[in-house]
Amino acid sequence: MTSASNQQPVTSNFSMFKKILIANRGEIALRVIRTCKEMDIKTVAVYSTADKESLHVRFADEAVCIGDAPSKNSYLNIPRIISAAEITNADAIHPGYGFLSENAEFSSVCHEYGIKFIGPTPEMIHAMGDKSTAKATMIKAGVPCIPGSDGLLESMEQGMKIAKEIKYPVIVKATAGGGGKGMRIINDESEFKKAWDDAKREAGAAFGNDGLYLEKFVEEPRHIEIQVVGDQYGKVCHLSERDCSIQRRHQKLVEETPSPIVSQELREKMGEAAIKGAKAINYEGAGTIEFLVDKHGDFYFMEMNTRIQVEHPITEEVTNYDLIKEQIKVAAGVPISGKNYFPMLFSMECRINAEDPGNGFRPSPGRIVNLHTPGGHGVRVDSHVYAGYTIPPNYDSMIGKLIVTGQSREEVITRMRRALSEFIIEGVKTTIPFHLKLMDNPTFRSGKFTTKFLETSFDFSDLK
Repeated sequence: MTSASNQQPVTSNFSMFKKILIANRGEIALRVIRTCKEMDIKTVAVYSTADKESLHVRFADEAVCIGDAPSKNSYLNIPRIISAAEITNADAIHPGYGFLSENAEFSSVCHEYGIKFIGPTPEMIHAMGDKSTAKATMIKAGVPCIPGSDGLLESMEQGMKIAKEIKYPVIVKATAGGGGKGMRIINDESEFKKAWDDAKREAGAAFGNDGLYLEKFVEEPRHIEIQVVGDQYGKVCHLSERDCSIQRRHQKLVEETPSPIVSQELREKMGEAAIKGAKAINYEGAGTIEFLVDKHGDFYFMEMNTRIQVEHPITEEVTNYDLIKEQIKVAAGVPISGKNYFPMLFSMECRINAEDPGNGFRPSPGRIVNLHTPGGHGVRVDSHVYAGYTIPPNYDSMIGKLIVTGQSREEVITRMRRALSEFIIEGVKTTIPFHLKLMDNPTFRSGKFTTKFLETSFDFSDLK
């Protein structure tokens, strides 16, 4: 692997923030607070009544309750978050991931109130938030895209005509989609009408937008994403790839870098394509361009996430690069070096969710009676929970991330198994038993799997 240099030193020709409000909760809020403390920046936590005892509230310099448990009354309530920033004199807001992190209106309102949104502009979010617009932008920039419709489909008949031209199987997707909603695979013409009707209905209910587009369905795909960072002066760099192919119902469970199927040649090609895509919208901040890679090694643009990702720690571990710090520096006007970064080590992240993997991953909120987190060389835990903490039922069930780093993929898997065996959480069900079984699975260990591996080849029966 080509080695990476450390981040560029902070220069003095800018005005660094004095106080940052974190418009999020849980582990990502705590993660941002930690970097702010290292940068000598004051922090403000916002919290719902359900999160009063969360660690991000405890470790921030100030904390403001912004509403009761439902997200619409708290973490999605823009006026209350802006009010919290104003009364605490915060000069910037970090949105984390999820909630309002990719909300163009929120970015715009922050600007109107003279508060720096640590992320892209509303125009950049708009450009990548609508999937059909994003695809058109990428095609214009010369980024490989999956064959399909040019933008939204005007009718079912138009979709059937395109499907016939590019050949089945195809997939229809909601333009405002996410999490697998409004998405249907169609294997032949006889399935088209039902899939079309179901996808439109689901998209309308989930996003208030039933617009659909169509693509060729990529067979035996791997989900590979490229981390990019852009500054306010037009420079963009990439920090190589993450493999996110271990997923269930389009929800990621394990991520790793480097990918077992990506050669250095492919890594450089994908990195350059990602830079082209980011430069096409003059991207500012940390973002991720996601690709599907087929069994022939061809890659196609899927979407861009205009925020920090859940899985960002594995990139940090293999490049010695604090992505949260870089987000803050870029937002303050500090230029990036413009050089690309490649992995020096191998790293893997297991998402620790309060879910029962033996019962369809049903959420398992409740009180954590006992907790012991693993440690040792090459082991990192990002979490906001502790013994006695009550996991609320109102939010995403992820309660932590176990990140393991080593000199080889084999060493990482061995170390991950050891760390998982030390991770004790009593009082609620978690995904730890699933991860332990996965680490011993021959297909996973071989690195030769697709995004459908868990759905088609993994045996969950002994986890019941």
